[in-house]
Amino acid sequence: QVQLVESGGGLVQAGGSLRLSCAASGRTFRMGWFRQAPGKEREFVAAISWGGGSTYYADSVKGRFTISRDNAKNTAYLQMNSLNPEDTAVYSCAADGRPRTVVASRQYEYDYWGQGTQVTVSS
Repeated sequence: QVQLVESGGGLVQAGGSLRLSCAASGRTFRMGWFRQAPGKEREFVAAISWGGGSTYYADSVKGRFTISRDNAKNTAYLQMNSLNPEDTAVYSCAADGRPRTVVASRQYEYDYWGQGTQVTVSS
């Protein structure tokens, strides 16, 4: 069983930036970030392949967010720039425990989930 712990959330003004981290307790393969705003369903944000060579983004964050990973540290990152109030949500990372190579945007494709970190963007 792999544990995922997110960090880096907080309160930021519109136009600002935050960098989220997701530390895994063991080896993981595909990883992704999802978010859930109050009263809404959890939605896909970004995904990265095992080796980091492939990434995929939701249209709402494309060009503003960047997902990356450091496999030596078993950690994934989400750099978020040009934040706006619509980005306010609990951000959770997810990891696949199986060595599949195609990046995944659907929640059922992930085996492990973190507890989430709150991101609040004020206007």
